[in-house]
Amino acid sequence: MLAYYLVWGLYEAAKVLASRYFHLRGSWNPSRVVYTLNDSEWWRTAVVTVYGVGPLVCLLLSLVVFRWYWRSERARRGQRKLLLLWVIFQACNAVFGALLADTFTQSGSWYVFDWLLRMGNAVNIGLALLAGLVQLGLGYFGAIAFLQAHDSKTVMRYDNRQKMVFSTLVAPWVAGSLFIMLLKQPYLTIQEALHLAMMGLLITPMALGCLNEVFSDTVKRPQATRIAWGLIGLAVVLAVVWRLALSPPVTFG
Repeated sequence: MLAYYLVWGLYEAAKVLASRYFHLRGSWNPSRVVYTLNDSEWWRTAVVTVYGVGPLVCLLLSLVVFRWYWRSERARRGQRKLLLLWVIFQACNAVFGALLADTFTQSGSWYVFDWLLRMGNAVNIGLALLAGLVQLGLGYFGAIAFLQAHDSKTVMRYDNRQKMVFSTLVAPWVAGSLFIMLLKQPYLTIQEALHLAMMGLLITPMALGCLNEVFSDTVKRPQATRIAWGLIGLAVVLAVVWRLALSPPVTFG
């Protein structure tokens, strides 16, 4: 949840800033940015920039944070490295999973390739399916990175792998997504629900990769597993602040 709000906060803020640069009218509600423009008021540069800046920011964010995690955090104790990984997961989903979801609804980042390439819906669908495959691949090959984010010898034992995958990967995604959807009512859209669901394209192959991987090493000074109540509290506060700040929606332009 904390990673979700951090990533999508940057995504939507970049979109709103680009919209203000082009003097576009709209509003920002807890679920998405909505424009109050007629089709004739849009032009190619504005569409590509406004709908492309969010994914671009998230792509850069995922690369920077992964470099930070891999070079500096994975061998250290603590919960920060796990938070960094979830930021990477959410950022990747905001690029690849969101493109696949937006192609279903013909909204959001779908507009970027539709207006940029103008090669028809078949090409748009092909690019979206390619993005889905990339997300699947990232999930499977990210299993090792995810396993290295745990400090407990007990959790990392291979005979506990199923419990670890469920409690640290599947359960946070499902529970966090349900809580996010609950707090975004009545603004929640099908597009937003699909974005949350597309995380499954990352989580599922990662879970399978963890189950198939015999890697069980951890940090030099392991520590017992504990619930990160501080991060949970911060995530809940951030979610409530997000709701209060954007309800009623913030207008611009």
